[in-house]
Formats: sequence, structure tokens, C-alpha cells
Amino acid sequence: MILTGFIKDNYASSRLLKSSTDLPFIHIDHSRKIFDHIENTSTFSWNTMMRGYLLRSYPKKAIFVYRLMVLNYVCPDKYTYPILVQASAIRLSEWEGKELHDHVIKLGFDSDVYVQNTLINMYGVCDNVGDARKVFDESPVLDSVSWNSMLAGYVQMGNLEEATIIYDRMPERNVIASNSMIVLLGRSGLVSEALQVFNGMDEKDLVSWTALISCYEQNGMYEEALLMFLQLNSDTRMVDEVVVVSVLSACTHLSAIKTGELIHGLALKIGIGCYINLQNVLIHMYSTCGDIMAAEQLFNVGYHLDQISWNSMISGYLKCGSVENARALFDSMPERDIVSWSAMISGYAQQDQFSETLALFQQMQLEEIRPDETTLVSVLSACTHLAAFDQGRWVHAYIRKSDLNINAILGTTLIDMYMKFGCVESALEVFTGMEEKGVSSWNALILGLAMNGLVVRSLEMFSEMKKCGAVPNEITFVAVLGACRHMGLVDEGRHHFDSMTQKHKIEPNVKHFGCMVDLFGRAGLLKEAEKLIESMPMPPDTATWGALLGACKKHGDSEMGERVGRRLVELQPNHDGFHILLSNIYASKGNWNDVLEVRETMMKQSVVKTPGCSMIEANGVVHEFLAGDKTHPHINEIEKMLDEIAERLKMLGYAPDTNEVSLDIDEEEKATTLLRHSEKLAIAFGLIAISPPTTIRIMKNLRICNDCHTVVKLISRSFNREIVVRDRHRFHHFKQGLCSCNDYW
Repeated sequence: MILTGFIKDNYASSRLLKSSTDLPFIHIDHSRKIFDHIENTSTFSWNTMMRGYLLRSYPKKAIFVYRLMVLNYVCPDKYTYPILVQASAIRLSEWEGKELHDHVIKLGFDSDVYVQNTLINMYGVCDNVGDARKVFDESPVLDSVSWNSMLAGYVQMGNLEEATIIYDRMPERNVIASNSMIVLLGRSGLVSEALQVFNGMDEKDLVSWTALISCYEQNGMYEEALLMFLQLNSDTRMVDEVVVVSVLSACTHLSAIKTGELIHGLALKIGIGCYINLQNVLIHMYSTCGDIMAAEQLFNVGYHLDQISWNSMISGYLKCGSVENARALFDSMPERDIVSWSAMISGYAQQDQFSETLALFQQMQLEEIRPDETTLVSVLSACTHLAAFDQGRWVHAYIRKSDLNINAILGTTLIDMYMKFGCVESALEVFTGMEEKGVSSWNALILGLAMNGLVVRSLEMFSEMKKCGAVPNEITFVAVLGACRHMGLVDEGRHHFDSMTQKHKIEPNVKHFGCMVDLFGRAGLLKEAEKLIESMPMPPDTATWGALLGACKKHGDSEMGERVGRRLVELQPNHDGFHILLSNIYASKGNWNDVLEVRETMMKQSVVKTPGCSMIEANGVVHEFLAGDKTHPHINEIEKMLDEIAERLKMLGYAPDTNEVSLDIDEEEKATTLLRHSEKLAIAFGLIAISPPTTIRIMKNLRICNDCHTVVKLISRSFNREIVVRDRHRFHHFKQGLCSCNDYW
């Protein structure tokens, strides 16, 4: 055409341009060269070039061509603006669409239904249903596209009320409109209404079935989703990727791996097995249902793996406990997003690998990846378990500095962390500042206050919780009954225990009975505690019997203690604590033969006594001490401090409580053994490493003994230091020779 000169013919060149833009294998740049060769371009040529860019997903270039068109004084027509408005909608550029709308009005094309429909769609896509409705109401002519576009805008915004009004007013409800309503009703949780629309349709397409199956799946009606899919498949209708993804998700929630395998086979049969979205949901299904090998095989043969594929496989490994495989895959990822980091960090935390959790979080910070709320929950949990108070406070400061939203889960984790470090005021500050308070937030507060010795305030918060309309659950009453047992409030404990069934319709479980047994036992009501165990509607667990055994030792009831202890050793022969308690009861009576018998049994059954372990954080580093530990780098300084402590305590009239040492050795050796309990070593290190007035905070894995409790009270008085010890059961705030537990623990 160039050689013959036909390229200069307006009609011939415009037809050549249209053919070029319509053919997908011709690059759009070649079409642009043809367009540039046309000398006398018509409106048709300009529209063709703009439409070509739009079809090839270059909406910005389509707008640029329009600007050239205006500069060249070529008059647009009614076909020009639908192309341009669609380009603005694709770009989600409302301001651009509004400028084009102004041009439409100025040139008088606002009465054209095609132009109006694209404007309604553009405003709807840009979440401006107000202007979309204004265009709709002012349109002189409305066709089915107008109604569907307006309905689609309301569906996208989730405005069920207005969408229903438009749907009811439609002169003719077509399949597209009904499908849109099913989708919206499903998102709104109105499943029966969605089914009603589906059943009322004269004609249904695959989208209709998919919308209803997705509606069931989104609302947790997984069995109904499967039944609907079987009905769809039995009608010999062709299924697509979208509906298969929804029904496989339902299989995952139902752990119906056999059904999932059949659907996987169907997907392979109809040729959609290699679709990436389908592969991802299959990887998730197999790994969630425990078939990690099948998930791994799918991942390894995947053609077009995306970020979701990698993340799904990492999550699959973590769910199956294969942390090392998950980490290897994480390290080999071509690109890691926040989901990858969050999955790996959460996986470490869920597997109790807290040191690795913090190490990976620090690496995340070095790579300048902004963590989300889920990641921070795992990190705070790790800080709590590792006694890393400084790091926990740093995370909280990071949350505030980054202006992250403290939702109910993150807020509850912060409350739990501060409470477990004995920082009650900080926990209350977090709770007060939370906009959204879930039941778990109230539970963490009530339990934390009780553990820190503020029982009265804990019970007051329980009353406040009910006043605020929050409904207590089973965990709430574990916290409330726990508060009562920490102070020996027997009558109040009975009242709350009875109110569970009578007022709140909550059936007590084994933990609630365990709290009551512990409450009675601590108060010395041993017979009542044993009677409650015998009346339990479910078999008592070892923790409940263990509470009674501990109470027997505390109150010196050797007869009951021996009976309960022997029963516990029979029930759980590998539990070191029960053997030790029984041994201590024998030792308190001087029955050394029975003590030796218990220890021989422990040796035969390879039961090892859990050593006392205390952790303390100093200058951002967590230090761990075992009972009798001599391996710490600063052991010489610690020994000197222990000697100084012993001298000061001697001046205060302290005498070691050697009854705590159940060994047939002389009193001097017993005193030496007591002095090297793990919390005493940790406190001695704290006095060296932590400058006053900073509180010394200790975390211990076992219950603090009577002697250590006495010693820490005296240290707090002699050294004028505030010391917080968190043992296995509660917190002890020591200050000026007094403890927050009032010597009741």
C-alpha cells in the first residue's frame, strides 16, 4: 500500500489499521506505525488506534492518543468516549473519568445510552456509586446494560439495600443481574435468600452455579457446597477453574481428602489441572489434610509457580511440623513477601522455637520488611516465653511508631505479655486504648490481674466486663476461679462456680473443677476437695489430683497425701513432679526408705526430675540459670554476691528452711543446696547487672519454694530493690520485705 500510494487513501488506510489492531499476533507498535503513516486521519482512525491500545491493555496510551487527537483538532464522535471512559475505569482514575465526562456533556453526547453506560460503569468501578446513580437517574434511555452496570456498582460496594431496590425495579432480570445478587447475598451471609434467587431463575449458566457454591463455601456450609457441586456435575455441565477452587476449599475445611482427590482427577480430565489457582488450592488442601507428599509433588511439577504457591507450600510444611523443610524452602524463595515472613515466624512460634522466631524477626527488620499484626503477635509471644522484656517493649514501641492498628488479637497479646512480665499498669494502658475489645482481651486482663496479686481488681474487671455487654465464656470463668484461689476466697469461688450453670448456662469442664479443688486444697479443706473430685461428671485429670497432692503437702496431711500420691504415680508414671511430691511427703515424716523406693522407681522408669530453671534479661540479653549452676561466665561475681546476700540475711535473722531439701544429709549441706536455687542465682546476677531503680524480673519454670520466697522478701528489703518473680502458678512482687501474694501461694 505504501508502494502503490493507497496508504494515502483515508478509507483504505483506516481499514488496514483496523485489521492490524484486530489481529492479536500483530504487535500494537506496528499498528501505531501504520497510524502514523496516515496523512489525513479521520475520527474512525483515531478511535481505532485508541481501541487497539485498550484491547492490548495499554489504557494510558489510549488517553494519550486522545490528547493528540484534540491537539490535531479532530472532532470526536459518540464512539470515542466509551473507549476513553473504559480506559479510565481500567486505570481506576476517577478524576480522569470526570474530565472525560465534562467533555461528553460539552459535546452533547450525554444522551447516548452507550456513553452513559460506560460512565455508570466507570463511577461504579471507582467506588463512586453516588455519581453513578446520578448518571443513571438522568439518562433518558436505559437498557439492560444500564441496569446491570448500576447493580454491579452497588454489589461492588456491598450495598445490599440499594442493590435490592435496583434488582426489584429492573424491567427484565437477566442471568447477569441474578448472578450479581447471588454473589452479594452470599457475601452478606444471606444464604437462603441467595438460594431463593437461584431457584427463581428461568435460565442458569455456569456462573450461577459457581456463585451459589461459593456462597455456601464462604458461609461455612461446606457439605451443601459439595452437594451442589455434585448436582452441577451430574447434569453433565462443564465446570471451570473458579467452581473447582471453591469446592476444593470446602473439601479442605471438611478434611474430605478422598473427595478432594476425585475432584482433582476431574480437573485433570477436563484439562484445567495446570491452572495456577487450582494448583495452589490443591497444595493447600493436601498439606492441610496431612498428605504433605502429594502437596510436595504438585509443587515440584508446577509449571507457573507464583508467590501463593511458595507460601502455601511453606504453610503446609509448618502445619505438618516440618519446620526444617519450611525454612529450606523459605531460604530458596526467589522473592519473599510479608505472607512468607509471617508464615515462617508464626511457624517457629507455634513449634515453641522462640529463639528462632526472634532471630528471623531481626533478619526481617534488617531487610526492611514491614511486619503485619499477625507477625507481631508471634514475636510478642516469643518475647513472653523467653523473658525478653526489653525486646517486647521495643516491639510495642515499634507498633506505636508505625501507627499500626492494635486489633483485638494484637492487643490481647500485648496485655498477656505485660501481665506475664508483671507490668500491670502497661497492660491496663493497652487495654484502655483498645477500640475493639474481644472476650479474649477481658480474659487476659482478669487472669493477669489475679496472677499479679490484684485479685480484688480482677474480680471488679469481671463485673465491669458484664456491664459492658461482653459475654463471659469458659475461659473467663477459669480466670475468675483462678483469682479466687490466689486469695483463698472460698465462698466467692463457690458463688462464681454455681453461677456458671445457673446464670450463664456454661457447663463446668475439668479445668473449672480443677480450680475449685485447688481453691479448697489451698484453704485446707482437703476432704471437701477430695469429695468434689469424686463427684466430678468427667474423669479428673492428673492436674486436678496434683492440686490435691500439693495441698496435702502444704497442710501436712501425710495420710491423704500418700494415698493421692501413689494413685497419681500409677496414673502417670512418667510425671516427675508427682514422684517428687510423694518423695517430699515421705521425707517430711522421715520415711527415708520410702523416699529411696520412690527414687529407685524413678530411675527404673527413666523419670528425670525437671531442674529448677530461672531466666533474667539484662541489657537486652536473656540469661538462664539452673539450680546449682556454675557455668555462667560471671559465676565468680555471682558467688561473691551470694556471700554478701548471706551476710545481710544473717544480720536480719534469717535461718534457712531446710525442710525444703528432701535429702538425708546434714543441715549445713541442705543450707548450701538452698542457696543455689536457680532464682537465687538469677537474683544475685540481677543485683550485679541491673542498676537500680530498674526492677529485677525473674521467670521460673517451677513453683517458688518457701525458703526462696522468704529470702527474696529479705533481699528486696536489704538491697532496697523491687523484684518480680513469675513462677509456674503466679507472680510475686517483692518490695521492702513484702510480697504481693501475702504469703499465700
